[in-house]
Amino acid sequence: MVKKMKIGIVVSQFNYDITSMMLERAKEHADFLGTEVAEVIHVPGVFDMPLAIKRLLNKKEIDGVVTLGAVIKGETDHDETVIAHAARKIADLALEFDKPVSLGITGPGMTRMQAQQRIERAKAAVESVVKLYENTS
Repeated sequence: MVKKMKIGIVVSQFNYDITSMMLERAKEHADFLGTEVAEVIHVPGVFDMPLAIKRLLNKKEIDGVVTLGAVIKGETDHDETVIAHAARKIADLALEFDKPVSLGITGPGMTRMQAQQRIERAKAAVESVVKLYENTS
């Protein structure tokens, strides 16, 4: 019998009107792919994700982590700083724990309307974790 993959999801509460819909799409797609969502952790924002990701990756039963967030352009370049640092740390954690972690974070430089149009990209975040897990296990 083949072991069912178990994933964790870390989702940003910032822009939750968008990220909550991303979370629903991710859960639906995980189910469609035959993957179990073992745990969901809500964090304040994208910059806050690394600690939650690390805690999930430390769990033996978690095979990979999906990140979900929407970094929308504001009045400054803050969005670029947030996504750059978060993306770098997310990649570092995947390498450190030798488990797939997706970058399901849209932005930077996008408007709220563009963020809404990219909600479906949450499915791709799940799919990338599943495919990487299957191809490296």
